[in-house]
Amino acid sequence: MSAVLTNVDSPVRMGILTSGGDAQGMNAAVRAVTRTALKTGAEVYAIYEGYQGMIDGGDGIRRLDWDDVGSILHKGGTVIGTFRSTDFRERSGRLRAARNLLAIGIDRLVVIGGDGSLSGLDVFREEWPSLLADLVASGELDQATADAHPHLMFAGLVGSIDNDLVGTDMTIGADTALHRIVDAVDALVSTAASHHRCFVVEVMGRHCGYLALMSAIAGACDYVLVPEQPPEEGWEQRMCTELARGRSAGRRHSIVVVAEGATDRQGRPITAQDIADVIQRTLHEDTRVTILGHIQRGGTPSAYDRWASTWLGYEAAQEVLTATPGQTGPVIGFRGNRVTRVPLMEAVAATRRVPSLIAEGRYDEAMDLRGPSFARDMETFRELSEPSRVEPGSDAKRIGIIHVGGLAPGMNAADWAAVRLGISRGMTMVGIRNGFPGLIEGDVVDLGWSDVEGWADSGGCDLGIRRTVPTVEMLYGVSRQLESHRIDALLVTGGWNAYQAAHLLHRERDRYPAFRIPIVCVPATIDNNLPGSELAIGADTALNTVVDAIDRIKLSASATTRSFVVETMGRYCGYLALMGGLAGGAERVYLHETPTHLSDLAADVAWLQKSFAAGRRLFLAVRNERASENYTTDFLAALLNEEAQGRYDVRTQVIGHVQQGGTPTPFDRLLAVRLVSYALRELETRLTSGSDESSYVGLVRSAVRSSPLSHMAEEVDPTYRRPRQQWWMDLRAVLAAVSDSDLV
Repeated sequence: MSAVLTNVDSPVRMGILTSGGDAQGMNAAVRAVTRTALKTGAEVYAIYEGYQGMIDGGDGIRRLDWDDVGSILHKGGTVIGTFRSTDFRERSGRLRAARNLLAIGIDRLVVIGGDGSLSGLDVFREEWPSLLADLVASGELDQATADAHPHLMFAGLVGSIDNDLVGTDMTIGADTALHRIVDAVDALVSTAASHHRCFVVEVMGRHCGYLALMSAIAGACDYVLVPEQPPEEGWEQRMCTELARGRSAGRRHSIVVVAEGATDRQGRPITAQDIADVIQRTLHEDTRVTILGHIQRGGTPSAYDRWASTWLGYEAAQEVLTATPGQTGPVIGFRGNRVTRVPLMEAVAATRRVPSLIAEGRYDEAMDLRGPSFARDMETFRELSEPSRVEPGSDAKRIGIIHVGGLAPGMNAADWAAVRLGISRGMTMVGIRNGFPGLIEGDVVDLGWSDVEGWADSGGCDLGIRRTVPTVEMLYGVSRQLESHRIDALLVTGGWNAYQAAHLLHRERDRYPAFRIPIVCVPATIDNNLPGSELAIGADTALNTVVDAIDRIKLSASATTRSFVVETMGRYCGYLALMGGLAGGAERVYLHETPTHLSDLAADVAWLQKSFAAGRRLFLAVRNERASENYTTDFLAALLNEEAQGRYDVRTQVIGHVQQGGTPTPFDRLLAVRLVSYALRELETRLTSGSDESSYVGLVRSAVRSSPLSHMAEEVDPTYRRPRQQWWMDLRAVLAAVSDSDLV
């Protein structure tokens, strides 16, 4: 074979491939890698069918241009294909792969796959110099080319719905898979309740119980079995006891979730059918098995798996493009809404250690590798499924639950968790209907275990909510009702007004003794504009609504040439606009945080005219509802339409209050449970110590924390009602990299 000749001075060339099992969000990562690299002047090549395309060469390696990845963001699976290549496991296969890469001049790779795919990548990197030496010795490669590409530089992204990579919080595809499972569980609940039936649901997860545990919490299921914590002997009877207790309390259905890799402590598999047989034999209940299988891998990716995968793809491209020869590439993932880089083989080794620890009976160590939040979630689920009590004691402290602000999906899930966890911890939970006006009118009721049945998966707010912040004249009435109903502490859930109301009560403690109680605020607002928490309950559901609307809008424009200006809610906080634009594939996003000037609009119009003249068929802009007082959504549409010159028409879409409605996403349900559980612990501690300290809780990075309510002013911009620091603003650079041309 003739020697491969490569121009030493050729531009940087990088390859991208997806390998192993497919995962929703892979396409978003491919798009981001490609466009980020192209913006720098690099050449990008798709390697089709995973490592096999690298080995086969020819059409298996094809150059990508900007528009090649222009309509893939919303698609499931991977448009460049995936394959579990046995040839790549052999040195002869890797030798052919190196030859085919160097025929093009590729010495940089981004690989999206599981631990097996990433392990193969590390072997390939380590062998690269010797592979080149063999190719030179056989006459298939000239020495100059080998000298020009002495090292393989790479970055790995984990595409795995199991979410099993140690060292990262979330892997590509896990959030969407969780959506599929929880949607299925919600659907099964209705048919199960109709027949007084029990369902056993098997989900994926050979060695990782993430999907099983999170779906069990989000779906308010009765029992769960995961690989990391095999049940102790006698688990069958304990499970049946809890199922029977639920039935005696009036529950019409039972749902048990089991991970496909669940075993007992002797290592014997526990299958869904095994569990169904136990329930039928012990409780004589009609029990059915549902194995979800590969449906968990399919379908449109969630909003999270779009924006997060886009961010990861952007970072992977940056990593590979700036790598120096000899540098060991990392696995790039997330830890607490921040990109993290983990040494590849360190991450793979830790991941593969989990099954070994389970087999050795070292379950606590296996749980530790999954991270502290996994262990806390497991503990919380046990409280919910096997509570210490279902009736509060006669001397239990009375915790009031009140909602203030606008509606946010997940508020019912928060109340469900508060009531059941509170009762299990020995508290009496008191529901205050319709916010502070309802409290003043005495619309207060004790909530029992069965009173919140069915709340976990429902939208809306069954307790009612009002935006009213008490005036000075109302404080006396609030004080009297708190005393009358013997409220010992308050759990205030809601948005900006909720925090203002709680701060007011805290500030007026000296004038009103009834306010000398601990108060904890839980963030719940689609605006995602509260201090002390990077994400609020409801924001994820609203974001998915925005992205779903954008998908439909783009589809409606597929048969014509059109510009859309889409308006999101959020007041002065642009979270929904920026993240919706990033996940929906917008070319332009208008935020209040980054003021728009007339010169910006003129540049946008000029680019748009040029772009449509060159063949563009769709332009999408997303605008936060208060991005500008004067440059309104209607103004932007009128401006674009005036300058269209007949090349395109313009439409607006104000998504509106549907962003506040609908069934809460799994993330919002999980966030509600985590925040409420932490808030109740805070209240319990303060009641025990006699403290009347008040605070607000929130998710910061990957941990729930508490901040003093008295210090709230230090964290917020009171004029625009948003935190002074907003982590998601860093994603403007990502949007600029993947948006068209130099528009952004």
